[in-house]
Amino acid sequence: MRHLAILCVRNEAAFLIEWLAHHHAIGFTDFMVFSNDCQDGTDALLDRLQALGHLTHIRNDRPGQRGPQWSALKLAEDHALRRSADWIMVLDIDEFVNIRAGDGTLAALHAALPEATAIPLAWRLFGNAGEVEIADRLVTERFTRAAPSVLWWPWRAALFKTLFRNDGTYARLGVHRPRDPDPKRLAGSRWFDGSGRELGEGFRTNRLYADYGRDNYRLAQLNHYALGSAQDFILKGDRGRANREASAADAGYWIERNFSSDEDRSVLRTAPLSAPLRAELLADPVLGPLNRAAIQWRRSRFAVLMKDEAMRALYGRLLLSGPSQPLDEEQARTIWRLAQNQ
Repeated sequence: MRHLAILCVRNEAAFLIEWLAHHHAIGFTDFMVFSNDCQDGTDALLDRLQALGHLTHIRNDRPGQRGPQWSALKLAEDHALRRSADWIMVLDIDEFVNIRAGDGTLAALHAALPEATAIPLAWRLFGNAGEVEIADRLVTERFTRAAPSVLWWPWRAALFKTLFRNDGTYARLGVHRPRDPDPKRLAGSRWFDGSGRELGEGFRTNRLYADYGRDNYRLAQLNHYALGSAQDFILKGDRGRANREASAADAGYWIERNFSSDEDRSVLRTAPLSAPLRAELLADPVLGPLNRAAIQWRRSRFAVLMKDEAMRALYGRLLLSGPSQPLDEEQARTIWRLAQNQ
């Protein structure tokens, strides 16, 4: 069974090898990776990975008004890898599929949900945990503090990305879910969440977020390392938005995602499976130097950004702020009521 992961990246070479090795280890067989306007060697690293047979790299340097992610998805829709895939998932470099079922692989997830044609995996936000500097360390080992399993606010914390069967039910790809369903096929579509519950009609057509007040992670979750270290976050803001609708990487973005109340190390059980490929890639005479150069590029770029007053002020605000405190149900419902009274 072919599982295709679609990824868009810009100036993120330092994270690619860990991300690729992890997702290969859990069962993704094909990777379609789009790059645009890279200065840190991301495109060169992807070219080498393609030459070694690990992925398909497509340059997307003129993305158009909607942003690079949407233009990449349009290109992907007609690609041979999309047509041959049994299952598809659109991911970002800071998202790691974390399967808790069975042995932690996609096969185990399918065995747990044999009737599913789509599985929306809800984000679990992993906070900054006080990390400040850019470092040559694994993201999954460095950031192990996360939001609680039930988080009432903000609403963006309930967003999901969808692993879906490529059976013709949906005509177009989307950032969070497949789009443009065929009404004739839709009746046979069955959506199940990361805790194994079958989901209603809204999920099959246009829903983008999971249900509040539930633990959506019993079988699988999407670890979302949206912040990284404080210095990495500055580079995230410098990199720009992947799609036109995305919120800016500012202090508000940081506060809404910097949750560290719970420890969650569950993704690390995949490390023994991903370690051999990661070691092999880092030992490659081309990939190894490119990876090291990408980390140094990040440090040099951060130093340049600190000469800008606005970036320096944002960095200072990040260092001033501690972990965000989860709101309880009543506090969240108060915010919703205020919105309804407008």
